[in-house]
Amino acid sequence: MIKSSESPVTTPVDVEEIPIQDFQVIEFYVGNAKQAAYFYNKLFGFDILAYRGPETGFRETCSYVLRQNQIQFVLTSALSPDHPIEKQVQRHGDGVKDIGFLVQDAVKCYETAIQRGATSIQPPRTLEDEGGKIQKATVATYGETTHTFVQREGYHGVFEPGYIAHHLPGNSIGLQRVDHIVGNVEKGCMDDWVRFYETIFGFYVLRHYDEKDISTQYSALVSKVMANRSGTIKMPLNEPAQGLKKSQIQEYLDFYKSAGVQHIAISTQDIIATVKALRKNGVELMSVPKTYYTDIAERIGSIAEPLAELSELGILIDRDEGGYLLQIFTQPLQDRPTFFFEIIQRQGAEGFGKGNFKALFEAIERDQARRGNLS
Repeated sequence: MIKSSESPVTTPVDVEEIPIQDFQVIEFYVGNAKQAAYFYNKLFGFDILAYRGPETGFRETCSYVLRQNQIQFVLTSALSPDHPIEKQVQRHGDGVKDIGFLVQDAVKCYETAIQRGATSIQPPRTLEDEGGKIQKATVATYGETTHTFVQREGYHGVFEPGYIAHHLPGNSIGLQRVDHIVGNVEKGCMDDWVRFYETIFGFYVLRHYDEKDISTQYSALVSKVMANRSGTIKMPLNEPAQGLKKSQIQEYLDFYKSAGVQHIAISTQDIIATVKALRKNGVELMSVPKTYYTDIAERIGSIAEPLAELSELGILIDRDEGGYLLQIFTQPLQDRPTFFFEIIQRQGAEGFGKGNFKALFEAIERDQARRGNLS
């Protein structure tokens, strides 16, 4: 068994990697896309960029496109209680449905994935208007989550065919790009999904954290970070491990009703300014005891940011062989204790805050206990 490491972990699977350039767009299924769009616009500073709905010929759904720097979200809701999107929202609550990958050849990526055993959700299709054309194709992954290969071919329209401009500027809080996307899967299933990403996408295990790395007095989890070779795609997978009480992963699974995306980590170049803006906007953030910062300088070493300000804002600090990172986590963004954001600033570090795991998960357990979901 591969043991936990903050150094890269090689994988024996020799599979040619599906060439993915970056995260392209993440689509959420939500109960009310208009309200959700304003939520992310006002609290997180996203521009509302484009709209699709009955006015544009789509009679069954509404979608809003949000953007901040390199981050793109689509929020989609159904207009009928019998629509499959509405049924999915009823089962899971608001959450991530699709993780879109930017590629140069969507058809080839899709065909390669299918030949290797992926399940097709939607075969290649071409969307075209006066702005050009986009090719897309979709395969299944854990739970009801999907992956879409997106080939833009120089498309210069507002977003993609079928959308019209619907611009509402946001007050940017400095969010830059998607750093990584974390999925929670059922106990005993993580290695199956590791093999899925190894054998179908050609990804490898960048990091492995076992229950000794990620545990508290009461609960534990296991995590493996899947990545492509260029480092543009990093997708940790978590599963619950045996503990005295229910882990945060199991709480997610209980409320989401299946495997799914637990959180999206978004990078910023100035986490202090970003967190100040989040707090000013009313975003609820996870907190750690002030004792976390006792002797932090001795544990972490020299950093550029003022420790007193980091402590006041509740920002966590960790260091690995490449440098250090700063991170903070929001509370769940809907009533169900499921999806949340991580805000991260990397100063050379390539890890995921291993030194913060205990403090973070103890904070999550305190919130679980308040919800009555820890036992």
